[in-house]
Amino acid sequence: MNKVEQELEYMEKVKEYHQGKDVKYAIFTMGCQLNENDSEKIEGMLVGMGYTKTEDSKQADIIVYNTCCVRENAEERLFGKLGEIKKQKEEKGTVIAIGGCMMQEKHITEKIKKSYPFVDILFGTHTLYKLPEDIYHILENRKKIEDIAYIDGEVIEGIPIVRGDHIKASVTIMNGCNNFCSYCIVPYVRGRERSRSPRDILEEIESLAKQGYKEVTLLGQNVNSYLRVEREKNIPFEEYRGVNSFATLLREVNKIEGIERIRFVSPHPKDFTQDVIEAIRDCEKVSKIIHLPLQAGSTSVLKAMNRKYTKEQYLELVDKIKREIPHVVFSTDIIVGFPGETQRNFEDTLDVVKKVGYEQVFMFIYSRRVGTPGDKMENQIPEEIKHERFNQLKALVEGQMEEQNKTYIGTVQKVLIEGTSKNNENMLTGRTDSNKVVILEGDKNLIGKMVNLNIISEHMWYLKGEYRG
Repeated sequence: MNKVEQELEYMEKVKEYHQGKDVKYAIFTMGCQLNENDSEKIEGMLVGMGYTKTEDSKQADIIVYNTCCVRENAEERLFGKLGEIKKQKEEKGTVIAIGGCMMQEKHITEKIKKSYPFVDILFGTHTLYKLPEDIYHILENRKKIEDIAYIDGEVIEGIPIVRGDHIKASVTIMNGCNNFCSYCIVPYVRGRERSRSPRDILEEIESLAKQGYKEVTLLGQNVNSYLRVEREKNIPFEEYRGVNSFATLLREVNKIEGIERIRFVSPHPKDFTQDVIEAIRDCEKVSKIIHLPLQAGSTSVLKAMNRKYTKEQYLELVDKIKREIPHVVFSTDIIVGFPGETQRNFEDTLDVVKKVGYEQVFMFIYSRRVGTPGDKMENQIPEEIKHERFNQLKALVEGQMEEQNKTYIGTVQKVLIEGTSKNNENMLTGRTDSNKVVILEGDKNLIGKMVNLNIISEHMWYLKGEYRG
C-alpha cells in the first residue's frame, strides 16, 4: 500500500465518523499560485472525507489555513485570523488546522503553540498529503498534532484535487528551490528542487483537456530548471515522449488537443536557455508574455541577493528573447529597499524598467525574513525610504502601462472568456495572451471559449473589447 492509498483509507474512516452529519469546511489561502494549488488538494481531501464547502467560516466544522511566509504581513494576517476564531473554537469545537510554508518555520510554530493553544493540527509543506490521517486522529483522540517534516519530502502523486475554476488550471511540475536568494525563505520551507515525472504531468494535463479546460499554467519555484537536478546528478527518471527538460515539456504540452493556452511561472533568468526560448517561439499555444523576475536592476544589489546574473546579462537576455520571439512582452517581480540599496542602485532598477517596458510589474517592499541571510545584513533601509522608492517605481510603471494600453486600441486580441465581471454581472471578462484583463458585452455562452475581440478602449487596469461573432 503506497502513501496515498493509506490516506484514502483514512478519508473513508473520517467519512464514516461523520456519517449522517452535515459537516462543513472552510479554507483560507495565503500566498502564491503554488499555495493555491496546494489548497485545491486540501479541498479535494476534505470533500473526499465527506465535508462540504461553506463561505461562512462560522458554519465550518473544520477550518484550514494554508499559509505563506514570503512577506511579514502574512504572519500578521494569520495571527489576526486566529484571534478571531478563538471564540468559535470554544463554542462550536471547530477543528483548526494550519499548514503551508509558515509551518516550516520553528519560531512560528512555537509561537502558535504558546499563544494559540486551541489550534488542533500543524502540518507542513512536506506532509500535506497526510491531512486525512491527522484529522482522523484529532476526531478520535482530541490530542493536538504537529505533523511537520524538516527534510525534503518526496513527490506524492494521486492526491485528490478540487479545482475552483473549470476553464483554467494550475499544474505543479516541480517543488522546492536550489537558488538560495538571500532575501527568500522558500528553499528553507519548500526544500530542494524535486521534479514530477513527465508522464504524471502530461497525463494530468490530458485529463484536464478532456474535462474541458482551455488553459494550463505550469508551476514551480524555478520552472526552467525542470529535471535539471535529475540530469546533473544522474538521478533516474522516466523519459516519457522524449521529455527530459523544460523545453521538451513545453513542446509536448503544446501538442495536447483541447488545451489552447499555456503559461508558466516562475523561470529564473540564469537558467533561461536557448532551447527554452526556441520552444516558446515555436509553440503557438505558449503565451508570448514571459515572466522574467528582475528583483533589482543594480549588479551590486543582485550580487548581494545571490541572483547570479548582472544588470547587463539580464538586459542582454531580454534583447535576445525579443530578437527570437516576435511580439514578445515581459512581466517581472521587483523588490524595493533591499539592504544596502543606494539611490544610485535604485536608479539602475528604474533604468531597466524603462528599457524593458514591462507589460506588468509586481512590486514589493523588502521584508525581512528570519532565517535568511538578508535578515542579518547590515545597512537595512529605513521604511520611509523604501516607501518613497516604491512610490517612485509605481509612478513609472503606471505611466508605462498607460502608454502600452493605448497600443492595444484598434487591434484584434485572442481572449479566453473566463466568466462574468466581478464588478458588473452584465459584462464578461477574460484575458489576452499578454495577460491583460478585457471586459466586454456578450452572451454567457461565450464563457470558456477563446474568441477574437476588437479592443475599443483602455482603462488603466483593463481593456474594453467588442465581440462581433
